[in-house]
Amino acid sequence: MSDAVPDQIYFEDIEVGDNIPELEKSPTSQQLVQWAAGSGDFYQIHYDTSYAQDTGLDDIIVHGALKHAFLGELLWRFAGPEGQVKRVQCSYRGMDPAAQGRESAQEKKFTLRGTVTRKYSEGERNFVELNIEGVRADGSVSTPGTGVVVLPSRG
Repeated sequence: MSDAVPDQIYFEDIEVGDNIPELEKSPTSQQLVQWAAGSGDFYQIHYDTSYAQDTGLDDIIVHGALKHAFLGELLWRFAGPEGQVKRVQCSYRGMDPAAQGRESAQEKKFTLRGTVTRKYSEGERNFVELNIEGVRADGSVSTPGTGVVVLPSRG
């Protein structure tokens, strides 16, 4: 995945029902430790395999708030440099295991995707509402949500 600034999409370029470009993540144990440090969420199920297994989990799991942040990144990339993310909401419906090495990165990938559900203008601002979701490698949705972005107009 590239960290380059995304191309700009305009309000006129999208329609209700359009899917936005997907974003793939493979959260690693290192990323979870960094997130714990930045967020203050040091619950051991996110970075200590033995502790997670002692609580009945198969392995360490991704922080819910990190999955929320990934959905925010999905919307930011869609909105582009001239757009704005106005709202990101989600619920946590399942746990997502973290990748613990190169060989597990593909089987533990986490895909973020979205679909345009509504578009409307208020004054000179163009709003786009979306259903968004975080999806496990097996195709099941663990983190459904909604978002709103403001997109620029070509006019």
